[in-house]
Amino acid sequence: MVDGPTPEQLALQLQTFFDDQPAAVLLENGRILFDLRLATATVAAEHGHCVLHVWSEERNCIRHVVNITARKTGLRLHVLRMGQTKPQTMELQPQQRRLPSQRDSTRSRYIPLLERLLPRHFPDFKVEGLRTAMDLERSFGPSYARGTLVCGNSAWALIAINAEESQSLVDGILTLGVLWLHHCREHSGGRRLVEGLRLILPRGKSTVTAARLAWMNLRAAKWELYELDEKTEELYRREYGDQGNFESRLVHAPNTAAAEERFHPAIQRVQALLPAHAVAHMEVAFRSGSEVGLLWNGLEFARVRTSAAENSFARSEEILFGSGANATLLTEESAPTLRESVAQLVARRQPSGDKRDTLYRQQPERWLESMLRRSLDSIDAMVEPQPVYAQVPAFSAADRAVLDLLAARRDGRLVVIEIKADEDLHLALQSLDYWVRVRQHHHATADRPASSASKSDLERFGYFPGKQLRADAPLLYLIAPALRIHPATEVVLRYVSPEVDWTLIALDERWREKVRVVFRKRREK
Repeated sequence: MVDGPTPEQLALQLQTFFDDQPAAVLLENGRILFDLRLATATVAAEHGHCVLHVWSEERNCIRHVVNITARKTGLRLHVLRMGQTKPQTMELQPQQRRLPSQRDSTRSRYIPLLERLLPRHFPDFKVEGLRTAMDLERSFGPSYARGTLVCGNSAWALIAINAEESQSLVDGILTLGVLWLHHCREHSGGRRLVEGLRLILPRGKSTVTAARLAWMNLRAAKWELYELDEKTEELYRREYGDQGNFESRLVHAPNTAAAEERFHPAIQRVQALLPAHAVAHMEVAFRSGSEVGLLWNGLEFARVRTSAAENSFARSEEILFGSGANATLLTEESAPTLRESVAQLVARRQPSGDKRDTLYRQQPERWLESMLRRSLDSIDAMVEPQPVYAQVPAFSAADRAVLDLLAARRDGRLVVIEIKADEDLHLALQSLDYWVRVRQHHHATADRPASSASKSDLERFGYFPGKQLRADAPLLYLIAPALRIHPATEVVLRYVSPEVDWTLIALDERWREKVRVVFRKRREK
């Protein structure tokens, strides 16, 4: 087998590209995830991996880069998500550099455009206070134009975004719109009734917002969605509804009992390499019927999978550690390497570890997930500890900044659990996205009577075997450390439809030691 590039070589190639192309974009499945003018990218060769970390105010992305293919249009990255063994591809493409001053100019030109067209489309309303000024205290950035439409004692909050902004910023408009509506109401001084929110998005880019608006509270506010063709200066009203616009997929649940029996000897072999005190806390994550991941505090360090024997149809189990081109087969010769790396992981990724250590800081949501799996009763005594599924159904689009779990209560009601270890402005509506998808796959009360004995999609695909699931819509639990809950989360949740039965659960900041609930806030009945 020809050796691939080393992590150091991959990191150098990436860093050189970033230095030469500071205005590049990172794409996945043809969709722009990050505009590097508005995001931060770091690359490092550490612990036998080339780790690419890109983040912005909208999302966070960490990938192990296992290979790079140079193309005329940029770089094709062959990457691994945490906990996965099949490489995926991402694209780094240069684009014509638009300096911050040019970006600001585009945003400032958008204001006169709105001032011209709004009186034509809303002749009974006066446009007031249109601006894009930064207001960090209230989380308002310059990407969104905001103002009010006033008619006598009545008014509407208005928020709009121009067509040159990234899709992720466009998709985030409803969160900022709710905050702007709330701000307008609080500062109306009783002089006006702010009836609702009007959103203006670029033509053809309102799919996510339309699907989310279907689950906003019609008693709390009125909601209107428009698309703007900036070339013709025409405004089009878009109706919204629960149209299933979030692309997701549902795969069959793995047979964990059969997988546990099949992989038991291999798992024991890995356990024998762990420090004695760590064996009981090693986690086994069943990815499928043919692969399991072995984790320590949420971080995968090895995996076991079935493989075909050479010149035979027989299948056997193999143990791999490392990832991608650097994955190493566990043998008698490589066992000391795995033993040493696991000892380092166990020593450094623990509650008393160095907070500056890469192993300590990596994948905090996964660490929090592992803690919650061990103590779900501390969150809700009615939630059954097993089975608990991650990312079901899985989103087919770009990364989301939250981790999704799906569990069931003892009474058969589904529970969607959203986990966030760091502050996230968009937590409420990203959680809603996942809740909607689970509800859709489960045929909740809107589609299936609660008394119905027919099986849902989830049950037919093997989830919660032997469990009679209630047809009610799932409960939604949003879980985060108390000091990491963005102030916007509670505000946005107040405007979500009462059909979404949510609970915001704040944890003690020392959750790595023990999960303790500090407070809960529930949807008002």
